[in-house]
Amino acid sequence: MRPPQIFLSAPPIQTPRGWLMIYHGVRQTPSGSLYRLGLALLDLQTPEKCLLRGDNCIFGPEEIYEREGDDGNVVFPCGLTVAPDGDTLNLYYGAADTCVALATGSIRRMLTWLDANGKPSTINLG
Repeated sequence: MRPPQIFLSAPPIQTPRGWLMIYHGVRQTPSGSLYRLGLALLDLQTPEKCLLRGDNCIFGPEEIYEREGDDGNVVFPCGLTVAPDGDTLNLYYGAADTCVALATGSIRRMLTWLDANGKPSTINLG
């Protein structure tokens, strides 16, 4: 089986702790490809340095429109906005290569999740 492939998605989000990056990855399984989203935190001054990378996915295909379509079991970020409160994230994502959907979340909670589920990374993106 091939190792997971990782792809950059929407632009990173600047936070006081660093650049919060949402990426998507694909893993080949016996039943086909599975696309999911992950989180990483990049250094604010040297963004090619990855500080933390989540050890699990944060978002995967669950709903029928994410699991069935032109290419099932697919979610991938297309763009994002941050609400005026500076914490609410609106993530626009493709689902099963058939539609675009919206997921909302908290930047603060994502950083807290990374603290609990992230590992220091030696990956250099430069």
